[in-house]
Amino acid sequence: MALQDFLDQLDELGTAAESAFGDAADTETLEAARVTFLGAKKGRLKSIQQQMGSIEREDKPMAGKAFNATKGRIEAAFEAAQQRSNNTDSDSVANAQFDASLPGATFRCGNVHPITQTIEELKEIMGRLGFSIVDGPEIEDDWHNFVALNIPDDHPARDPLENFYLATAAASSGAKDPVGLLLRSQTSTVQIRVMEKTAPPIRIISLGRVYRPDTADATHYPMFHQIEGLMIDTNVSLADLKSVLRLFATSYLGDDVTIRFRPSFFPFTEPSVEADYYWNGQWVEFGGAGMVDPNVLKAVGYDPEEVTGFAFGLGVERLCMRRHGVTDIREFYKNDVRFLAQF
Repeated sequence: MALQDFLDQLDELGTAAESAFGDAADTETLEAARVTFLGAKKGRLKSIQQQMGSIEREDKPMAGKAFNATKGRIEAAFEAAQQRSNNTDSDSVANAQFDASLPGATFRCGNVHPITQTIEELKEIMGRLGFSIVDGPEIEDDWHNFVALNIPDDHPARDPLENFYLATAAASSGAKDPVGLLLRSQTSTVQIRVMEKTAPPIRIISLGRVYRPDTADATHYPMFHQIEGLMIDTNVSLADLKSVLRLFATSYLGDDVTIRFRPSFFPFTEPSVEADYYWNGQWVEFGGAGMVDPNVLKAVGYDPEEVTGFAFGLGVERLCMRRHGVTDIREFYKNDVRFLAQF
């Protein structure tokens, strides 16, 4: 191709593009013109660029310079038209007459976290069974977390690798024992605090966070929530405990849930049981329970010959997982809005 013919085509293309972009009345027309002239595959500018291969070698530098100039000319015309279109749209919105009859703009609201939803429902269920709600500190001392719960000094539950001890907090508080404070490993500490200040009969539950350095997997997490129940009165028996747990389970999980009790051991209950529920073809740990050990009653000033009682501790996350069909406890703590929006 002769150089002059190539230059004439470029000049004609630039003029046509400026005219098309200038006449574009809306964004749809402008986009169509952009595709026509600047399209990456079939645009007119691309077609002319492909013709440069037929230009004589000595004329290619001038042809390339002219092509770049035309390309810049067309792109500048497109950008100017695009800016003009944006300004027009903004002015139209600003000058639009307000219509009070139209529905207002809705704001996207977040959902209550599924764990919080579960806690509130558990409070309501246990309230119907006559239990009062109590609370206690998450940073506990050795007495309430271990000693008063009949956990001896050599018990594995006291191992520093099994707890989150707070040596710095203990030192600043003036505690004699540098490992005297820790993040509570169970909500049973609240039971001790209530019994120290309250005479029987007692019927309470406590819900809150507890901390254990467990490796995170589908059913374990280093921070989780427990619901702790305690009933102290005369003639309280293991049959009362089993009845309360069955009523609790069927109220929350449904009448079709299957519960079983297995003999177990906890330092603060005797006898002790583990409660399981049947889910997805397998038994899942529900929580621990049992009759309050006489040594625990003595530690808070009660007479084991006059009163008896039961206690239970259940995992809130596991209850929530069973209700909603969640298979991995870690989903509750990822803060994934897509997951949380389902509840």
